[in-house]
Amino acid sequence: MASQSTGAGKGRRGGLTSLGDALGGFLRESGLGAKLRDWDIYDAWGKALGPDLARRARPVGFNRGELVIEVESAAHMHELRNFSGEALRKKTNELLGSQRVLAVLFKLKQ
Repeated sequence: MASQSTGAGKGRRGGLTSLGDALGGFLRESGLGAKLRDWDIYDAWGKALGPDLARRARPVGFNRGELVIEVESAAHMHELRNFSGEALRKKTNELLGSQRVLAVLFKLKQ
């Protein structure tokens, strides 16, 4: 007996999407997928700063090697931009074990 296959519903069960496909779609559409992908960079930045300063200088984006940090005050931004930012970038890369962070950009929290 030859079996017949119409191809209908291929890859889906009863017209439903798999949980993996649904979660992947949600992560892409919400923008959370990119944030989760870069979580190790955000974590390394926080460790490089230490808990006190990390609360006042949080990563909010990473794109093409540029880590964007939101700071709570102009004084902190000045300190990070002009004095300790480059050392913290190097420490972050050291914790990552690679040179993924090419530059750190600081912006004042609005």
